[in-house]
Amino acid sequence: MLAAAVLGQPAGAVRAFAEGLLLGSYHFSLASKAPSNGPSEVRLLVPEGDERAAEAVTTARTVAEAVGLARDLANMPSGRKTPAWLAGEAARAAGASGLTVRVREPAELAAEGFGGILAVGAGSAQPPCLIELGYRPAGARTHVVLVGKGITFDSGGLSLKPNEGMKAMKTDMAGGAAVIAAMSALAGLGAAVRVTGLVATAENMPSGSATRPGDVITHFGGRTTEVLNTDAEGRLVLADALAYADTVLEPDVMVDVATLTGAARVALGGTMGALYASDDGLAGALLAAAAEAGEPLWRMPLVDDYSDALDSPVAELANVPHSSRPRAGSIEAALFLREFTGGRPWAHLDIAGAARSAPDSGDVKGATGFGTRVLLAWIGGLSSA
Repeated sequence: MLAAAVLGQPAGAVRAFAEGLLLGSYHFSLASKAPSNGPSEVRLLVPEGDERAAEAVTTARTVAEAVGLARDLANMPSGRKTPAWLAGEAARAAGASGLTVRVREPAELAAEGFGGILAVGAGSAQPPCLIELGYRPAGARTHVVLVGKGITFDSGGLSLKPNEGMKAMKTDMAGGAAVIAAMSALAGLGAAVRVTGLVATAENMPSGSATRPGDVITHFGGRTTEVLNTDAEGRLVLADALAYADTVLEPDVMVDVATLTGAARVALGGTMGALYASDDGLAGALLAAAAEAGEPLWRMPLVDDYSDALDSPVAELANVPHSSRPRAGSIEAALFLREFTGGRPWAHLDIAGAARSAPDSGDVKGATGFGTRVLLAWIGGLSSA
């Protein structure tokens, strides 16, 4: 047992201490005999009757449990983590948190026109699906949609990655994990806005039924994309979910979270996420939430002059440029996603670097749960506005 005193500290400091303690004690292992990871019990000493300190500890626990869920989901090996498994875990979290849940499987996806999700999952024996979670508190006036990339394993498809490039690909659904985790904590934190979480999940594998470079797919809503590289698959599933959110759910604001491009990691390293936004107010609110949560974001430009990289002679868009000119890969991916947002206030968090800790870093090993705390801090700000 370890005892720690935070007597006389403000509630914010109490929460930060408790949250850091809980997050720092996280450990994931499937070993039959996992090593001990510190004390089994920690007692936090606060002044008797200090309700603000007690609330701060409760909030810290709720947030840390959500981050732990995101890490658990992302750390699970892909041999177990199929799209159906991820949908089951989302349903489990929904049941424990009072959320509604709907899972669209391939027949429904085909009937409703989710061609991007189906195309990415076409090469796998594990069928894709779209997970929809709903949180609707009484009196909510604002509707937020969170969209997460849920690629449970990314081999690259027929545009096959080398072995080194696949080693971390069990965490390619870290954006979807952050969305599921954030949704699971909304009721516990008393969020006062309506939130819908969408996780487009598939396994990107090569086979005789896989999508080929040169294929043209039709997304939800009818827009077409020429697939030039099957390893640029995340944007294809997110496009379906964003188009569905725009045309059917009609939210006030949309935010997507994804381990989308290696270019984002090259630009910003392994501890910071790239933020793209179509609205300055939304960008500012997310940057403030990131600073509060301790998950740093850096706003990147949406350069309209780069939009010709999306041109295709046979479809409305290409998922990667036809030309071999020097590329701004993360920006081009964000511009692709923007095409499916219907002009609504929208932000894209490319967390390809920050979602996974480097093996030699001092951070928690494996998945970090990055994005969960940013989303919760941002939604908390909307609730108090």
